[in-house]
Amino acid sequence: MDAKNLFETPVTYRLVRLEYAVGLAVAAGLLLAHLGEVRWGVAAGLFVYIDLIGYIPGAIAHHKSPGGRVPQAYYVLYNVMHSLATQTLVALAWIWLFGAEWALLALPIHLFGDRAVFGNFLKPFGVSFEPVAHPAYQRFSGEYAAGTTDRKRHIVRLGARPS
Repeated sequence: MDAKNLFETPVTYRLVRLEYAVGLAVAAGLLLAHLGEVRWGVAAGLFVYIDLIGYIPGAIAHHKSPGGRVPQAYYVLYNVMHSLATQTLVALAWIWLFGAEWALLALPIHLFGDRAVFGNFLKPFGVSFEPVAHPAYQRFSGEYAAGTTDRKRHIVRLGARPS
């Protein structure tokens, strides 16, 4: 992906998820290294509140709605709550009000886990709130894959190695 091609291929998507998996491993490792110092009620609350505000209302609306259409406000709630920028501000506010603590690692663990384990990133308005392949994306990915295969064949015919 670049500034002119705002999409991921299956390989680049997996690589981005791998990067978040590294962040998840670091955050989880730090939490495990400080098990005795974690206020678990705070950690659980910080972990869960993101979905209580940002996901569950939209998921309920999606499943209750004919055709799964939900107002854009649910997308905004999801994106705000699942934003690293938002949760950084939450962590900084927490530190200012209550002091730094290991339970704050629940915030990146939640976000990195969503991205690394489940493959969930921010939600654009034009796709279903719950993951369903968009017909336009299905057409595009088929055309893109066919073009990639044709490009590799052409390169092999020229005697070059495909990238």
